Amino acid sequence: MEKNIIPVYLMPGMAAKPTIFERIKLPEDQFKIYWLEWMIPEENESLESYAKRMIQKIDHENPVLLGVSFGGILVQEMSKYMTVRKLIVVSSVKSRHELPKRMKLAKFIKAYKYVPTQLLSNLDVLKKYAFNETISKRIDLYKTYLAVNDKRYLDWAIKEMLLWDQEKSNKDAIYIHGDKDAIFTHSCEGDCIVVKGGTHIMIVTKYKWFNKHLPELITGSK
Repeated sequence: MEKNIIPVYLMPGMAAKPTIFERIKLPEDQFKIYWLEWMIPEENESLESYAKRMIQKIDHENPVLLGVSFGGILVQEMSKYMTVRKLIVVSSVKSRHELPKRMKLAKFIKAYKYVPTQLLSNLDVLKKYAFNETISKRIDLYKTYLAVNDKRYLDWAIKEMLLWDQEKSNKDAIYIHGDKDAIFTHSCEGDCIVVKGGTHIMIVTKYKWFNKHLPELITGSK
C-alpha cells in the first residue's frame, strides 16, 4: 500500500517556517506530506546551484512539488533538474515579467544591495520602533512564521528573486493565485487558478480551499 502513496513536498515562502502548512491535510490513504526547509546559501551561490542542493533533500522519485511565493520560484527551478509528478506554484510568479513594477525598478537600480536585512535579525528591536498597533501585530505575525533571519540568506533570497530570469511559464505547472494578492499583483493573468478573496498568505488563511482541491489537482481527477 505504501508504494501507492503519493509524496507531496511543500516549500514555504521566503524565510518562512514550513509550519505555514500545518493546516494542510490530505487524505492519508493517498498522500504523504513532507515539509522542506530553507538552507543557508553558500557564498555567491546561484539559484540553480541552490535548487540542485534542495533536490538532494527529496527522498522519493516523481514527487509532487508545491511552493509558495519565493518557494514557488524555487520549486520551478528544481523541476528543471528532476522529474516531478506535479508542480504546483502558489502565490508566486510564472516568469520574470510578472514581477511588479517596484521590483523591476529595484532590480534596475540594484536596490537589493541596500535592503537593511539586518533589521529582520532582531524583530524585537524592530517592534520597539513600530509606530502603530497594526505594524506591531504584523511583526508578531512575522515572528510566528519566520524561520531564517540570517542576513546572508535574506540578502541572497531578495537578490535571486529580483534577478530570476525565467522568460515564460512552465506549461506543465499548476499556478494558483489569490485575486487579493498585494505582493504579486499581476500573476492571476493567463493560465492560472484564481482563488476568490485569496491574499498572499492564503496558504494559511484559505487552507480549507487547498485541502478540498489539492487532491483532485494532483491526481487529475477533475
